[in-house]
Amino acid sequence: MILMNYLLMCLIFGTTFLAIKVGIDAGAPPFFSAGLRFLLAGSILLLYMVVKRKAKWSLLLRKEMLLTGAGLTFGVFATLYWAEQYLSSGIAAILSATAPLMIVLLQSAITRKRLPVSSLAGCLIGSAGVVFLLLPGLTVTFSTLWVLGCAAVLLGQVFYSAGAVYSRHVVQRFQDTSPIALNAAQMMYGGGLLLVLSLFTEKIDIEIMLAPNAVSSLLYLVIAGSMIGHTIFYWLIAKTNPVFPSTWLYISPLIALCLGAVLYDEPVSVLSVVGGITIIIGIVVINIDNLKSFVLRGKQARKEVSKTT
Repeated sequence: MILMNYLLMCLIFGTTFLAIKVGIDAGAPPFFSAGLRFLLAGSILLLYMVVKRKAKWSLLLRKEMLLTGAGLTFGVFATLYWAEQYLSSGIAAILSATAPLMIVLLQSAITRKRLPVSSLAGCLIGSAGVVFLLLPGLTVTFSTLWVLGCAAVLLGQVFYSAGAVYSRHVVQRFQDTSPIALNAAQMMYGGGLLLVLSLFTEKIDIEIMLAPNAVSSLLYLVIAGSMIGHTIFYWLIAKTNPVFPSTWLYISPLIALCLGAVLYDEPVSVLSVVGGITIIIGIVVINIDNLKSFVLRGKQARKEVSKTT
């Protein structure tokens, strides 16, 4: 059950980048689409948790939800949705995989501690992967908007790293509240901020929003991407540990790269593939200690089960 849910989560997260691209190419305004997605998904999830008496509406009155939503949802997806107007979904997915690298660098800056050798090596490898990934667009067909799109996705990961570091303190502060409810509340705030941004920057055409590709993209992202995917993520954390579910970052970007090429005819260069694999290797190296401890705990758990049987 755990393995099946893990694979389903990786597949869902890997397909969301293409779903975003489909909606954007259909003409849906990026900020409005993102805002509607997260406001709807967050509202439905929080309503469910309130009905199940696992959360209270008063959760929305806490400033922590606003700050977390600004980092984990608004900053990440405002940049990602805007960037996918000019980037392929595969490139956007690979660049989004730099999040662990950003988190390590931010934590090092906050604590003012020198990075361990493995983390430093992982950062260098990941940075080299980003360079490989960007080289084709910088040298073959240079486009200012393409470069700005890449920079926007990387900026979004800076927001994500800040939100992730802050959310760890929030989870500790709200230990009596389900992480699913916390995620739903921050999605609502993030979605609301995206809609405010859309109000001042975009013109909404109802006919375009009701186009088949725009509607199907929005529904898939609300139901599968934001509700099912994130619920499985937190279920896996409860059933395993915080490290194992996060390894989706090693798999989903490559799924997105392949799906974009096969289903949407997105161009994929050899250097882009090399860059993507290099970034994933860098992330693995950064988290090598956590992964080792996870494997060791798994072996010990299997030994204990075999002894009891």
